[in-house]
Amino acid sequence: MSLIKHREAVGLLRRHISLRGDNANALPSVSGMVASLRPQEPLHCIRPGVIADSAAAFVRAFNGDVLYAVKCNPEPAVLRAVWEGGVRHFDCASISEVSLVRRLFPGAQIHFMHPVKSRAAIRESWLLHGVRDFVLDSADELAKILAEISTPDAAALNAAPGLFVRLALPKSSAAIDFSSKFGADFETAITLLRAARPVAGRLGVAFHVGSQCMDPLAWRDALALAGEVIRRAGVRVDIIDVGGGFPVAYPEIDPPDLSAFMAEIDGALERLNLPGVKLWAEPGRALVAGGGSVVVQVQLRKGDMLYINDGVYGALGDAGMLAFRFPTRLLRASPRLERAPLAPFGFFGPSCDSLDVMNGPFMLPEDVAEGDWIEIGQLGAYGACLRTAFNGFDRAALAEVSDPAMLETSGYTAPAAPEPRPHAASFRSVGHS
Repeated sequence: MSLIKHREAVGLLRRHISLRGDNANALPSVSGMVASLRPQEPLHCIRPGVIADSAAAFVRAFNGDVLYAVKCNPEPAVLRAVWEGGVRHFDCASISEVSLVRRLFPGAQIHFMHPVKSRAAIRESWLLHGVRDFVLDSADELAKILAEISTPDAAALNAAPGLFVRLALPKSSAAIDFSSKFGADFETAITLLRAARPVAGRLGVAFHVGSQCMDPLAWRDALALAGEVIRRAGVRVDIIDVGGGFPVAYPEIDPPDLSAFMAEIDGALERLNLPGVKLWAEPGRALVAGGGSVVVQVQLRKGDMLYINDGVYGALGDAGMLAFRFPTRLLRASPRLERAPLAPFGFFGPSCDSLDVMNGPFMLPEDVAEGDWIEIGQLGAYGACLRTAFNGFDRAALAEVSDPAMLETSGYTAPAAPEPRPHAASFRSVGHS
């Protein structure tokens, strides 16, 4: 590979160094990148083909509009892969996300789906970026939205807002419960729907069953609750947004096939008997988790604990704070003559904080040693985007690669072998110069 150019990244990653191989249409492999670069800092690997295929599978399966949840990975290469998979709607939760998506995709449909927004963000999204849809879960937020789109400049656009009432749900089997922070209770939701209907160009009910929810029946129950709220409110609703939470595979975690979730959603909507109501969904993790990994290097071994150069203040927060387990594979710094059996290991991150620990266990060959690299998979969601500069460990690199996902989630595989994608391999180094 030869260095061909430097350019500024559009999104979160600030310094972009692009490399191209001899075949401009082919992406390199992770092992090839490691062998070539022998990286001394974390190397984030994006699999655009995996992401595009997962997005396309979800778009095919879901009977409505698919909104990618930008927060789980706003990297431009990821957004482009989601777009390639057929997604044209984006769930944004901040004005920075709104601006990024509009810059990359002028024709995208952007929806501001954070229940609490600043006045400045509402105003800017409405005036500068063409955002017309907003979610809310309180009367104060509704009043705030209406005030900011009623200023002379905003009113001159002569547009009616899409207003979506976020409904709180009972706690489910999800790994992370969102209703403890957001969502209107039953009676409040009824009041908000009645208040919003006269001023809304389109009116919706939204909910989120929680992140990494393994039970398809959670969507059935949530839709039943949404239907009861709509009936009690006595107003016409145009859209039900079933949110995200669609799960992916992790070691020893095998979700039901995507079709099981879609069957429950379709059946529940049919039972509601609400003619003309359309569906939205906001998948994030489901579209991109398998499309990302991070390659870390072992800096020291103490028994079954490995000190690595990334941790909970980098891309591995879920491995520490939530005790998620991730698939791993060893990329040896030097060849070994024999294949070692697998053994369980834990990780310490690079910071001086004793909380920077990931207990796993992560399965690796028992002879793993200092200098070896470890690829940690299923990190396309809530990985690189959570990096911090704590303790000065903010340097990282990013490459686009051709590898398949390290774990497959049932229902998200491509129906047929895709045509080669015309990407140039890229590598970027991120952090302080």
